[in-house]
Amino acid sequence: MAVETLTFGCRLNTVESEVMREAAAGAEGDLVIVNTCAVTAEAGRQARKAIRRLHRERPHATIAVTGCGAQVETAAYAAMPEVARLVGNAEKTEAAAWRAAPARSVPDVMAARTAPGTRIGGMTGHTRAFVPVQNGCDHRCTFCVIPFGRGNSRSVPVAAVVAQVARIVEQGGREVVLTGVDLTAYGRDLGAPTLGTLVRTILRAVPNLPRLRLSSIDSVEADPDLVRALAEETRLMPHLHLSLQAGDDLVLKRMKRRHARADAIRFCAEIRHLRPDIVFGADLIAGFPTETEAQFARSLDLVAECGLTHLHVFPYSARPGTPAARMPPVPQEAIRERAAALRAAGEAALVRHLDGEVGRTHRVLSERGGTGRTEGFTAVRLDAEPGTIRTVRIAGHDGRVLLTA
Repeated sequence: MAVETLTFGCRLNTVESEVMREAAAGAEGDLVIVNTCAVTAEAGRQARKAIRRLHRERPHATIAVTGCGAQVETAAYAAMPEVARLVGNAEKTEAAAWRAAPARSVPDVMAARTAPGTRIGGMTGHTRAFVPVQNGCDHRCTFCVIPFGRGNSRSVPVAAVVAQVARIVEQGGREVVLTGVDLTAYGRDLGAPTLGTLVRTILRAVPNLPRLRLSSIDSVEADPDLVRALAEETRLMPHLHLSLQAGDDLVLKRMKRRHARADAIRFCAEIRHLRPDIVFGADLIAGFPTETEAQFARSLDLVAECGLTHLHVFPYSARPGTPAARMPPVPQEAIRERAAALRAAGEAALVRHLDGEVGRTHRVLSERGGTGRTEGFTAVRLDAEPGTIRTVRIAGHDGRVLLTA
């Protein structure tokens, strides 16, 4: 019987679920793997709710739980009678982990020293392929538990990444997205390579790869080779999603981020000068502990000052054991209002961006469901065979999606 997966959280979890489906193939009976997230309390609540529902609907299925939630909230998942086994986050993509005897505990993720490459050709139901090149994080942002769910930063060797990208292209892949937990930390554990080195090596070694894209990056850690690649390599797509989190220097300091407000604004201006068609997205947290209305206003202003288009807004969620959870909290109503204000600013920024795209020509990668993505990752309504790249003229938009002529 085929292994099923239910995935919560990030793109890295999504691709790891695909790898787990293959790694656990051949398991006896009806196996459902729940790949959890721990980035917010709500993510954990949703995962546990889904596990209970799964058990009600399929009482004879074996439910295995893994992911960041299982790693940092082990006791909560182990106590659930619906859960048959737990699998550690560092081991979950290895076939041996699924052949081992069921356990209700997980190994210490901090003991992990390597980040093995994946060997899948693509991802079921997706027209672009995500390639994990890095895992874990050496930073300790005060609001974040992910380092304790993923371990320390580990990088996949350059040769293994290039081989995986080449396999994807050989099997018809048109776009590859490099992903990781702290992508710009790539290579520090390997010695010499940086993310920019990796990008340039891929583009040189796999010349028939049409499009290469990056997932979220930490702008202050962007290396010179990466900046040059953005300026010079047309196959590196002009879209960056930035881990900004806030726009006020004191809040950033309390978050233990590595950049100041001016650094973010300067980075966006520099990249836009080098690559005028660049489109920026960003993660922003609303209502971090101690945040005043004036400090929040500086985060709100950052949307325009950095020229952000695609926002991921996170209402602050206290994670037990983190330093931020011990700081004076912002009232929940204020958090909700600030998150709504950020989302409204993001929607207005998107409309301005869509307005500016009307009349332009783009090469669009088509996806399932009658949509596609421009080079800058803007959604386009498009009637084309999924996985094809078409040159189209933008005639208008509906407030969220571009429309073709």
